[in-house]
Amino acid sequence: MDYHILIVEDDRDIREGIEIYLKNQGYVVFQAADGVEGLNVIEKETIHLAIVDVMMPRMDGINMMMRVRELGYEFPVIMLSAKSEEVDKIMGLNMGADDYVTKPFTTMELLARVNSHLRRYSRFLEIKDEKKAEGEERVYTIGGLEVHEDTVEVFLDGNPVKLTPTEFKILLLLIKSPGRVYSAEEIYERVWNEQAINTDTIMVHVRKIREKIEMNPREPKYLKVVWGVGYKIEKQ
Repeated sequence: MDYHILIVEDDRDIREGIEIYLKNQGYVVFQAADGVEGLNVIEKETIHLAIVDVMMPRMDGINMMMRVRELGYEFPVIMLSAKSEEVDKIMGLNMGADDYVTKPFTTMELLARVNSHLRRYSRFLEIKDEKKAEGEERVYTIGGLEVHEDTVEVFLDGNPVKLTPTEFKILLLLIKSPGRVYSAEEIYERVWNEQAINTDTIMVHVRKIREKIEMNPREPKYLKVVWGVGYKIEKQ
C-alpha cells in the first residue's frame, strides 16, 4: 500500500527536508505552507497521516486540526511545536491530534513516530473493513455508553460520539475491563505498543474523551481517575 503523507509547515526548508526522508522510505508526500493549503490538499487527495506545524500564517495548526476532525477525517496527525509552545501542544492534542514532536527533532525520531502511527492506522482500517464485511460485531456497554469494537463506533444514549483512533483505543481498553484501574504507563504501552517514556499525552486524551462521553466532565459518570494510580471505566 502506498501511504500518502501530508506535511503542513510554513518553513520551506523544513518541509522539503522532511519530504526527502519520507520519500526515501517509500511514502507519497504532499506539501502545504499553511492550514488553508493543507485542507485543500486533504479535500483532493487521500491522506493517511499528516505532519502539522503549530505556528503558521493564515491558518495555524490548531485551527486546521479542529477543522480536520470536524470534517470527520480519522487519519493520525503528528503536531510539530517548539519547546516554548507547551500550551499549543496541549491544545493540539485536545483538538484531536494523536502525537507531537518538539523542535528541534531528529529525523529518526520523526520517522519512528510516522511508522508507528501508520502501522496502527492501517490495522485500524483493516479491522473496520473486515468486520463490516463479516457483519459481526463486539459491543461493550456500560450504562448509556456503547463501544462497538468491530465497527469502531461509540454511542452515548443512542447518539453517535466521534472519537479519534487513539481516543477510541484508549476507551476500548478501559471499557473491556470495567472497574480495573490502568496506569498511564500501561495505557500508553498497550495503545502505542511501545515503551512508555512520556505519558503526558494520556492525560490529554482522557480529558478529551471525557468531554465527549460525559454530561459533566468535572463530575464524570463513566471515565474516572484514581488519583496517584491511573484511570478506569466505572462499573454501573
